[in-house]
Amino acid sequence: MLKTTKTMSLSGVVDLLRPGMTVYVPGVSGESLAFFEALKAAPERAAGVRFTGVHFPGINNSNYLDLHPTARQRAYFMQPHFRGAANANRVELLPLDYRGVWIDLAHEIEIDLALAHVSEPGADGMSLGLSYDFLPAVWNRAKIKVALINPQLPHTFGTFRVQPSDCDYLCLADGMPLTFDSGIPGDDLRDLARNVAGLVRDGDALQLGIGKAPAALFDELLSHKKLRIYSGMVTESVLKLLDAGVLDADVPIQSGVALGDIGFYQRLDRNERFLFRPVSETHDIHYISTISNFVAINTALEIDLLGQVNCYSLEGKLFAGVGGMPAFVTGARAGEDGRSLFSLSSTAKGGQISRIVPLLSEGSFVGSPRHAVDMVVTEYGVARLRGLSIEQRAMELIRLAAPQFRDELAQAWQEISSRF
Repeated sequence: MLKTTKTMSLSGVVDLLRPGMTVYVPGVSGESLAFFEALKAAPERAAGVRFTGVHFPGINNSNYLDLHPTARQRAYFMQPHFRGAANANRVELLPLDYRGVWIDLAHEIEIDLALAHVSEPGADGMSLGLSYDFLPAVWNRAKIKVALINPQLPHTFGTFRVQPSDCDYLCLADGMPLTFDSGIPGDDLRDLARNVAGLVRDGDALQLGIGKAPAALFDELLSHKKLRIYSGMVTESVLKLLDAGVLDADVPIQSGVALGDIGFYQRLDRNERFLFRPVSETHDIHYISTISNFVAINTALEIDLLGQVNCYSLEGKLFAGVGGMPAFVTGARAGEDGRSLFSLSSTAKGGQISRIVPLLSEGSFVGSPRHAVDMVVTEYGVARLRGLSIEQRAMELIRLAAPQFRDELAQAWQEISSRF
């Protein structure tokens, strides 16, 4: 039987929600702020509903739990409003990397209603605009499919399309896309970026995250040639490399998500230099391993003298989630001439605390194990850990610490190594 597609208002979409439903809501720049505002206007529709999706702290600030005291959320990143006894029993927080999240969404839970935030229909269907990451995992198995059509989203090129005929409902959801300001890097990050840039060679393929550190790095790569971008996310900083002719003109910029300002989004509209893919493709370890000269560049909160990396917690509190980093690190190290690089400022709190530590403290979350770290970079230099002994690695990491902490770290290492 052919599917009958109906048009519906935003308030009508909200009225589809029922207690006991699991509703997929796209995250990152794929979130429809217009849908959340419509739901806020009728919060009783969130009663007994379990919302799920990959929502980032500091990017996705919509609080679905606050809509109704019986609303629930299945999540993969810690959010500030998850804390506290009132919300703790309403949150299912899963410790999964992106590949695990894909499997969870695609196979482990039933999706009663899936929202797709899409551009206006074209000859090839509706593009996912700014975020191709996880919707393809749930779309074909969702019991009800709703396309939220936003004329303000760019029509982008990707390996997944939503066809109007596949939808149960089409809804005009005109509204400003979610934007993000990476901020202006300070002098400390620019020193760090220069050291990272010194490890990037012409022709390398790069994976980077978001924030001020990648923005500073792009400023230091403007004299490079034929670089390629293959990443889970790209921000507007990539336009610096594109406009300067640094990127290989024969290879598209490949990513799962675009995040930045409106000017960046306008540049993406029908721009064939960008190709977007779902997580099943961007985070495919085998495929990453086939990309020549692939460099996974990620940031750390702290690194201990064994080389263990903490990316997720501060003072024992979880502030993020596992995310996509493990797939890129593993794929890079499995490939020909691939490298795994972690960068961090040597201190925090105005120089009062060393971010190179003897051992990760109790309650810290290991983001990358010691065997998966090839290089560590601070503003004081580079430690190339591949091929070094445990003792040599510790000495190299101490050398990267701020000078005022090096003696203390050396003494701590003597005590640690005596226990081996």
